[in-house]
Amino acid sequence: MGDPILVCRDLRKAYGDLVAVDGVSFTIAQGETYGLLGPNGAGKTTTISMVVGILTRDAGEVLVDGEPLTPTRTSVKGRIGYVPQELAVYPDLSGRENLRFFARLYGMSGGQVRQRSDEVLELVGLADRASGQVKTYSGGMKRRLNIAIGLLHQPRLLVLDEPTAGVDPQSRNAILGSVERLTEGGIAVLYTTHYMEEAERLCDRVGIIDSGTIRAEGTRRELISLVGQRDRIGFTVDGDLPVAADAVRALPAVRAADVADSRVEVLVDEARTALPELLDTLTRAGVAVRSVAVDEPNLEAVFLHLTGKALRD
Repeated sequence: MGDPILVCRDLRKAYGDLVAVDGVSFTIAQGETYGLLGPNGAGKTTTISMVVGILTRDAGEVLVDGEPLTPTRTSVKGRIGYVPQELAVYPDLSGRENLRFFARLYGMSGGQVRQRSDEVLELVGLADRASGQVKTYSGGMKRRLNIAIGLLHQPRLLVLDEPTAGVDPQSRNAILGSVERLTEGGIAVLYTTHYMEEAERLCDRVGIIDSGTIRAEGTRRELISLVGQRDRIGFTVDGDLPVAADAVRALPAVRAADVADSRVEVLVDEARTALPELLDTLTRAGVAVRSVAVDEPNLEAVFLHLTGKALRD
């Protein structure tokens, strides 16, 4: 990862006696996607509203590209693209007309508007529907247009607040694919979600937020290590099961190997890395592998361990 694009230190926001965000701190590097994972009401939207400067923070500091974000520093805000939960598009305009309108608000020139509109429409997969009125778009297409608007001015930081909320599975997959392509150009992405599978697919690092505080953060593997779980691989084989278990047990990557229900059950730290060597070892041990089942702990288990409740509660 490159240098930090976003630095948040000790953000705090209260509404009377209700503390919505309490001491939240994190950084996002150039080319990194950072996920805020937590249930509805955990403080995700309040946090990012302070990050983009539409909500005044009670305490704390936000730096974008090393410069402090304040209500009067519009040049700093101009380095941020914000995609809110609520759709911010005009239904009677076409997709391209929406982009032209928002580009003017960004202060972009005519030639630049045309070039960037084509680029972002291609990125979000709407180039073939650019001339259609937005009111004819599906919900997922409207959300992808929302993302395109946030990218028009080539921000250093893109903030996405639950961008897949309320869309069908096909549209959701298209949105996730668009987000995956964003960091290739070095942009930093802050992504909020309460869907564990989205965080695991998209995010280089994840901050688990609950009741306004970051309970833990790190890569998926670092977070899973907090609960002491390991990947489990089950091999259904033809041959001598005890011999097979002894063979794989000798491998450095293997933490345990046992025979259960006509299968060899193996515990490893990283199943995807260890699997090729395990298969080779079993073959050399004289057994034929008929099927493989991999069970990897997920962030849902981490959230339950840290908070005592399920992510969707």
